[in-house]
Order: sequence, then C-alpha cells, then structure tokens
Amino acid sequence: MRLAGQVLKVGKYWAIEVSILNVVTQGRTKKEAYEMIADAIESLVNKKGFNVEVFPGKNQYFEVGSTDLATLTAFLLRRQRMKRGLTLMEVSWRLGAKSHNTYARYEQGKSIPTIEKFSQLLSALSPGHDFVLVESQSKIH
Repeated sequence: MRLAGQVLKVGKYWAIEVSILNVVTQGRTKKEAYEMIADAIESLVNKKGFNVEVFPGKNQYFEVGSTDLATLTAFLLRRQRMKRGLTLMEVSWRLGAKSHNTYARYEQGKSIPTIEKFSQLLSALSPGHDFVLVESQSKIH
C-alpha cells in the first residue's frame, strides 16, 4: 500500500504533503522535501525500525509507502480519527462494536484489516466521504 502526495514549489521552498495522513512539511529542494516528508511521518509514527520510502512521480505527484503495512495502516486510521476529532469510543460506537478495544487493535497495529473491514473503518471515521484507490506502477518515473 502506498499513499499519494503532492509536492510543489512555493516561493523559495518546496511544500510537500500527504493529505490523507494530514502531514505537511517543506524543503529547500525537491529532494530535501521528499526527505522531510519521510522524516515527518517516521517521527509521528515514533516506532523503532519503522521506515517510509518515497516514490517520486511526475510533476507534483509522489507516493509514500512502508514495508511495515500494519504500522502504516494503524497510523492512517489514527490520523483520520484525529483529523475528525473523534475518540476511540466514538469510532467504536459508529462501527457498532461493543468494546473500543476492537477498533483500538487496528490503530495499534495489532490487527490488519481486510479490504472490506478497512472500508468499514474508513466509513466510520469519515461518513459521507469516499476513499479512492488508484493503480500505480511498482516504480514511478
């Protein structure tokens, strides 16, 4: 799984963001901006050994990914919940779960959701919003 981002020149700097994670930073060069976004995500995840790889694309487009899918998924869910100001209990209630621990396991990376469950989790976090999957090449040029 990789997540899409945008990088663009703003004045003397390169602004860069991965909007689904609500992570924004900048660099003096495009290369530095890529390094900064990877560092920002790794710092926010704050898990020893967790690494983010940046896949530069064409124009403003790029992607980020990690070999640690459980941690990346957990971070995505946590950021979406925080972006909407929801508690674990509120998301659990939206899912119809009896315990907030059911949902919390996904945010902790202890459980990796199936595609169907992932869709349910994102719908509970963002009612009325769709998340679009796009196919990407293994290596972006």
